[in-house]
Amino acid sequence: MIRSLVTRASLARVVCRQIKTQQRNFSTPNSRLRVDLVQDLYLREIRSYKVPSLKASDAEGHVQKFSAPKAPQAPEEGDTAQDLKDYENQQVELEGQAAAGEAGAPDENWFEAEDEDEDGNPQH
Repeated sequence: MIRSLVTRASLARVVCRQIKTQQRNFSTPNSRLRVDLVQDLYLREIRSYKVPSLKASDAEGHVQKFSAPKAPQAPEEGDTAQDLKDYENQQVELEGQAAAGEAGAPDENWFEAEDEDEDGNPQH
C-alpha cells in the first residue's frame, strides 16, 4: 500500500510537471511575431495602394470660373483749384461765438440751484 502511494504521488508529480510545461509553451506566444505580422500587413496594404489619376474635368462643379474684376472708375475731376480757393476763403465757425452780423446766443447757466418746495425740500 505504501508503495502504491509513492508511485501515485510520483505519477502525480510527473503529470503536474507535464501540464505546467504544456501550459507555459501554450500560454507564452511570441508577441514580437504578432507585431511584425500586423506591421507587415499594414505596409503591404500601403504599398499596394494606387493613387487615382486626376483629370481636368474632375474640378468641374467644384471650382468656379475666374473672371477678372472690373477696373475702378477714376473720380470726376472738377475745378480743383477753384474748390481749394473757396475752402481757404471760407470763414471758420467756432461753437459758442456769434457769427458776423448775428446776435450772440444768451449763455445759459447750467449750474443753477434747484428750486425748493414750500417745505424747504428740494424737488426731485
